[in-house]
Amino acid sequence: MTKAGAVDALGALAQQTRLDIFRLLVRHAPKGLPAGTIAHRLKLPGPTLSFHLNVLAATDLVRPHRNGRSIVYTANLGRVQLLANFLMENCCGGGRTAGCRIPRSEKQ
Repeated sequence: MTKAGAVDALGALAQQTRLDIFRLLVRHAPKGLPAGTIAHRLKLPGPTLSFHLNVLAATDLVRPHRNGRSIVYTANLGRVQLLANFLMENCCGGGRTAGCRIPRSEKQ
C-alpha cells in the first residue's frame, strides 16, 4: 500500500458514520449486507448512506455487488489487512511484525 492510499483509507474511516458502517460490514463478513439493511440498522436516510458508502467504496474499503434489484456491500478485509501491514511495517525494526508484542494496556 502506498502512503497516499493509507491516508485515503484512514481519512475515509475518520468519520463516525463511515466507521459505524464499516464495522457493521466487518461483523457481517464475508456475506455483507444490502444497502437497505445497513440504512435500517444504523438509522440513516438513503442519500446519507449512499454518500458514505461511495466514500468507502472509492478507497476500496467496501465493495458493492448487485444481487437482483438490491446492492449488497461487503467489507474488503484484504484492503484492511494491507492498511494494517502498512501501519506496522516498521514495527520492531522493520519487517518483523509477527514478533512484535503489543503491551496489554495498549490493546484497548
